[in-house]
Amino acid sequence: MLNSNLPSIDLHGETRIVARILVNNFIRDSLILKYKKIAVIHGKGTKTLKNEVHDLLKHHKNVAKYYIDFMNDGCTIIELK
Repeated sequence: MLNSNLPSIDLHGETRIVARILVNNFIRDSLILKYKKIAVIHGKGTKTLKNEVHDLLKHHKNVAKYYIDFMNDGCTIIELK
């Protein structure tokens, strides 16, 4: 991952519901720590976790934007407000 210096969370092996909870908590903690950019590693597989994460981010009030890491499509970069 090109952005390997970013704070990140790895969701491999998690269910969709647990992934949602973990990402929400990760965003909350990142805001407290004043991070502006973070990474979520969801893997490439069936895209179930990626779709779940993107659905959450699409509606999250503290997310300015998010995008797939151009060097690793199993990772989403999130820019926080």
